[in-house]
Amino acid sequence: MCIRDSYDVIVIGLGAMGAATLYQLAKRGVRVAGVDRYAPPHDQGSSHGDTRITRQAVGEGAAYVPLVLNSQRIWRELEAQSGEALFEACGMLMLSSSQEPTRGHGTADFGGETAALAERFGIEHSLLDAAGVRARFARFGGFGDQATGYYEPGAGYVRPERAIDVQVRLAEQLGATVQIDTLVTAIDADAQGVRVQTSSGMLTADKAIVCAGMWTGKLLGASVDGLLKVCRQQLVWFELDEPERFAADSPVYILLHGAADTDSCYGFPPLPGENAIKIATEQYLEGCDPDGVDRSVSQADIDALYDAHVAGRLLGVSRRVLKSKVCTYTITPDFNFIIDAHPQMANVTLVSACSGHGFKHSAGIGEALAMQHCNEPGAADLSAFSLARFRS
Repeated sequence: MCIRDSYDVIVIGLGAMGAATLYQLAKRGVRVAGVDRYAPPHDQGSSHGDTRITRQAVGEGAAYVPLVLNSQRIWRELEAQSGEALFEACGMLMLSSSQEPTRGHGTADFGGETAALAERFGIEHSLLDAAGVRARFARFGGFGDQATGYYEPGAGYVRPERAIDVQVRLAEQLGATVQIDTLVTAIDADAQGVRVQTSSGMLTADKAIVCAGMWTGKLLGASVDGLLKVCRQQLVWFELDEPERFAADSPVYILLHGAADTDSCYGFPPLPGENAIKIATEQYLEGCDPDGVDRSVSQADIDALYDAHVAGRLLGVSRRVLKSKVCTYTITPDFNFIIDAHPQMANVTLVSACSGHGFKHSAGIGEALAMQHCNEPGAADLSAFSLARFRS
């Protein structure tokens, strides 16, 4: 690693977005430095927890579909370069307990939008009635005769810690500078460039790309902070009483069983060597201070999750807990990303917040940002994520 004082680009934060951006810039020969307050991959932000769902028909909106498809291509390229298994295309089942629209990530009819985008983009999928769900996925036993399902074979999960580690390591091999356990305390920017003050000294660059996740608001000030809400989320791994139910044809899943955003959960098949499945919910009502996140998961919260989302719905799953984790989502008012120039700081690009569905797009976003920086044609369109929508 060659440590310089000045770079073409400084990437602040090396989670999902930052690691991908660092790698894609280094791949193109850009003089780039990456800075992280911890040692990525770590469990202090949003990019951990063993698995993250990736879906091709992204019901949050059409602008996401090219990004997730590009990301899946890049995961395969990274696997070939590193020898690490990053992406498991085990399929995804989105299952609703009724034929009425149900919400998800701010989308009024999450299942309906997902199916519509699959049709629009020619993504392989199938629609299932209750009998079809029972015949193919009997483990989901608590959904009645009104249940509807959407199955997408090209979906699955990504291993977030591995993906971050691979991209940071490859970036370093390509000449990137990486400073870990280094806190960014201030950013000063003008038309001539940016100066990034860290706990290890000053770095300068032509441009900075801020991928700081839940710390973005504190770092970039009121003009951005007012659009961001940090929400604590809980992940629980329940042990299996009947592992044979999950031994074959076991997809990732999103279970929708009510009209509210909180009436849902998502989960994963057991990983090799683990007799447990990871299940999580999402909550957006309670915000938290990024520097004071409660990292413990109480037994009361575990019991509530099991009773509301597992009992009578997922067969063969016990109440015994293998482990639990806490992560954070940084939410915008409309649940969509912000990827744009900072409104007051010249030469600073903001890449946050990802509103709980960012990891699946991160590799493609890193590629698009690097292509834009290098003036390469054909970059994925990021204009849907501009700040202009909030100003209007």
